[in-house]
Amino acid sequence: MLRGNSILGKYRKLANSRGVAELAVSRVMEKLNVVLIQEPGVLVGIEEEVQWIQNKLMRLGVNGDFTEELMDVAYDFEDVIDDLLLRSSAKQRRVGNWERCFLSIRIHKKLEMIKSKIPRHPSFVRCVAESSAISKYLEEMEWSPMFSLPSQNLDINTTVSPLKEKLSVLLDLKALHPDTKKKTRRVLDELESLISFLKGLELIDLDDKALMVWMEKLSDVSLSDMVVIENFINKNVQHRKRSWMVTSFGKLKCWKLAKEMDQLFAKIRDLSISRPEKGSQTRSESKFKESDLTILTAEPDFNSFADDVHAMTTRLFATDESFRVIPIMGMQGMGKTTLAKLIFNNKAIMDHFPSRAIADCSTRDDSQLVLEIIEQLMNCKRESSSGLLEEMMRKLKAFVIKNRSLVVLDYPSYFYSRDYLLKVLADTSNGSRMIWINHKMSIPPNIKTRSDPHPLRLRTDEESWTLFTHALKALKIRIPSEVQNLKERIVTTCGGLPLLIVKFAETLSHKDTTIEEWSAALQQLCHDQEKAWSETLCRVYKDISLSMRRCLFSLALFPHDFDIPTRRLTILWVAECLVQTEGENEAPEDVAERSLNLLIAQGMVQVANKKLNGNVKTVRLPHALRQYWLSKAQEAIALGNHIYTRSELFPGNDMIRRLVDHLDKDDITYDHIHGGHNTSSTSLTRHYRDVLSFQSFDNQETLEPVQYIGNFLERCISSSCFLSLQVLDLENVFRPKLPEALGKLTQLRYLGMRSTFLEKLPSSISKLQNLQTLDIKHTNINTLPDSIWELQQLRHLYLSEGYRSKLKPRPSIGCLTTLQTLCGLFIDEETPVRDGLNRLLNLRKLGLAMPSQRKAMSSQVEVVTEWVQNLKLLQSLRVKSISEDYEAWDLELKPLTGHLNLSCIYLFGRLRNPSFVSQFPLSLIDLTLAGSELIEDPMQSLDKLPILRSLKLHAKSYLGTRMHCCRGGFPQLRVLKLWKLDQLHEWKVEKGALQALRDLEIRYSETPPVVPEELSDRSPLLKIDVVKLAPYVVTRSVRRKQ
Repeated sequence: MLRGNSILGKYRKLANSRGVAELAVSRVMEKLNVVLIQEPGVLVGIEEEVQWIQNKLMRLGVNGDFTEELMDVAYDFEDVIDDLLLRSSAKQRRVGNWERCFLSIRIHKKLEMIKSKIPRHPSFVRCVAESSAISKYLEEMEWSPMFSLPSQNLDINTTVSPLKEKLSVLLDLKALHPDTKKKTRRVLDELESLISFLKGLELIDLDDKALMVWMEKLSDVSLSDMVVIENFINKNVQHRKRSWMVTSFGKLKCWKLAKEMDQLFAKIRDLSISRPEKGSQTRSESKFKESDLTILTAEPDFNSFADDVHAMTTRLFATDESFRVIPIMGMQGMGKTTLAKLIFNNKAIMDHFPSRAIADCSTRDDSQLVLEIIEQLMNCKRESSSGLLEEMMRKLKAFVIKNRSLVVLDYPSYFYSRDYLLKVLADTSNGSRMIWINHKMSIPPNIKTRSDPHPLRLRTDEESWTLFTHALKALKIRIPSEVQNLKERIVTTCGGLPLLIVKFAETLSHKDTTIEEWSAALQQLCHDQEKAWSETLCRVYKDISLSMRRCLFSLALFPHDFDIPTRRLTILWVAECLVQTEGENEAPEDVAERSLNLLIAQGMVQVANKKLNGNVKTVRLPHALRQYWLSKAQEAIALGNHIYTRSELFPGNDMIRRLVDHLDKDDITYDHIHGGHNTSSTSLTRHYRDVLSFQSFDNQETLEPVQYIGNFLERCISSSCFLSLQVLDLENVFRPKLPEALGKLTQLRYLGMRSTFLEKLPSSISKLQNLQTLDIKHTNINTLPDSIWELQQLRHLYLSEGYRSKLKPRPSIGCLTTLQTLCGLFIDEETPVRDGLNRLLNLRKLGLAMPSQRKAMSSQVEVVTEWVQNLKLLQSLRVKSISEDYEAWDLELKPLTGHLNLSCIYLFGRLRNPSFVSQFPLSLIDLTLAGSELIEDPMQSLDKLPILRSLKLHAKSYLGTRMHCCRGGFPQLRVLKLWKLDQLHEWKVEKGALQALRDLEIRYSETPPVVPEELSDRSPLLKIDVVKLAPYVVTRSVRRKQ
């Protein structure tokens, strides 16, 4: 019995040590994440070392014999993070060069010391095999509950929270010796572990006398030691007033405090080990269990995965006859198996692969799997599986060499003969394929060279709603009209994760179909998401780089229901230096776009909406990830709901680094921004001196200009605030007044005024020599100040096409040579095109309009034509030739076949060269023609564009009466819009043409067109809309756009 108690005591000590170690590492990781958000600049030069140590800490196996060493490494790393904060730009202005140099040396030495400690402990890299009840790796731990329940039986606030607060204050004392600080942190972590235990007790009925006795002991320890700590803090404050006594006080008292911390740690450790069992009577349980992580076995919904089916089909049908593996990758619950089944049962796939097999490798041994695959491929039934595996493989090899085959493996990691099977199939050269349902976001080395992975992303809002309604229909649930109002909340809360979408539909099958019942179920769903997203939350800390994590965290700045335009997000990342280029010829915008795509592929960012051509239009942070970070932020007081402000990690510091206005009256900054005329200069300086970015989401509908933003900016600038500002984003704020003092913000890189209907820019804008992006699209600015030419770092210039924005002549050699985007420019006879704009040869995106004054504009048109011809880096081109009443006018352009990167073209005007349509580049993805007045059928030329996805032929683009789409034409076209082609009477589509078409929209004025039979038979895979236009035309309307 004594031996049993001893073993139990050792186990409980081990489990408790592991819990404290997890707590310490978790806190350090959170602290590092705050540094990433608040002060990313302090990591310059040491980013690789920091990330190496971080990854090691995340991957360490926790063994009872080495928990102390692990915690020691974590505490040392925490000291480095504190030193990094001292290195921040805000504090460097208050220290001398020698002190900065000493601090930098100290940081590097500490990092080297930490790195030297880690390899000495072999147990750090092996798992704990003693008990399955103990988590094997730190990345498996639950970092913290996303939502906590209110206390019911215990008052933790009066038991241990006061002691925790005193320990936190103690850690903030500058006079505290590093060794004493480390011991204090150790006590605090042990106490945190106890607090987690106490919170667990809130879920059970406290009728155990032993438990109550234990609670009394804990209370006594907490109260007695709180007095000791409080006395030390008070004496420290008194001695600080007599600065000459500080040193002697520290020497005399810190050793005594260190001893007190050792004694307190021993007391709390004993209480942790002797704590009573919680029992199993809980009041609530998580709604999601491991067995729930499977999508319902109802008929899969094609429309929710149509883009993925199309992409996978394209990979499977590739002309390369050599064997290829196509892994479907994605987080748990993403719908990988559903997608594989949709593909496997697709008619086109069945026709292309006469021999097919699908197997779940997690439920059978190797021999049974091979036998099952052979039976499916050969379409025969074998009586016995007693044959040798090698013999079965030989038969399989002989068959697949002669027959094009498709093999789908689910959970292939359980199939130990998969490498043998891969080798067999690798010898084929008949277009055979394998779909590998990969439950990890990595590819095994043995298939990397012959694989073409398909990362499965979260569903868009439209796809999510389609999947949700499909699941309800399968469950025979009717959606009442009043419940339609919950559509936006449902798709947002589910975050695009098919698992949650289908599970929520299943939950509703047990509810009454009322808005009250469904709203309550939706609220409960918010509290039950952690398990479904736990894998993704873990990978955020484990698998992505520090710079990628900074990008991801920046999405939390936007409102929870806000669809973030990718255009806006990636340029903001560049402006804040959140992405870094690797090569000289690499543009940061490309790195930003690549980073966003990777975050989408990892299931960490949700695509909210897509463009017609399939490109991502808007994104958002999944609801569960956002709630998790906000809960963590509130714990650390490092992030508010809307701003980065006061924090325990920055004691005594009210500094705000990223200021975001969400019209929250409880926010401490609300009165400063929206009123606060009496706010003192000292108060402004304390909060806003070192702000890096200011974003306002004041989208209130109003007829009066928003004056308070300009007033706030002016007061801050006059108080020497915002001088480090890099981003000023006021998109959709109605007519904010920009002060002339804006020119003092010399570090500004992004000035976003889109959809503000601003009427003028301050002339001091020329002083913003670091400005990279100026966005005044949808404003009332029609002439920019000539000083705009002096912005030598400008990369993106968005003008207001609807207001005919123009540039004044003032070009000089070297002006705006870094410009990549020029959109919305109106060119008249005074615009400096020759020896001005035509020198801008690095443009990637160009959008311009020209008037119809033929004689006055003829020379300008000629120069513009040559200029466009020379823009070999161009990716997007938008050109309009318009008359005074906005009708199409003559448009002259030279062939664009040499523009190898050009993917998007919009042309409005009469094409003077009809053969121009046959001279588009093969890289074209999106094409819109309006007013072209083509006589010959454009389909005969356009159908040869191999990757064209979206084609829009608007009014008067084609004046012919017949249109013909040939077999095999438009292999990738998904969207086709034919608007007001009133002369068109006959449209023939051959079988095999427009095979990828999914969206057809026809708008007509008089005679309704006849949809070709070949297309009308494709329902429901093809959505067809035929709309009759009203007999009148709305000339112009101005509305605010996102």
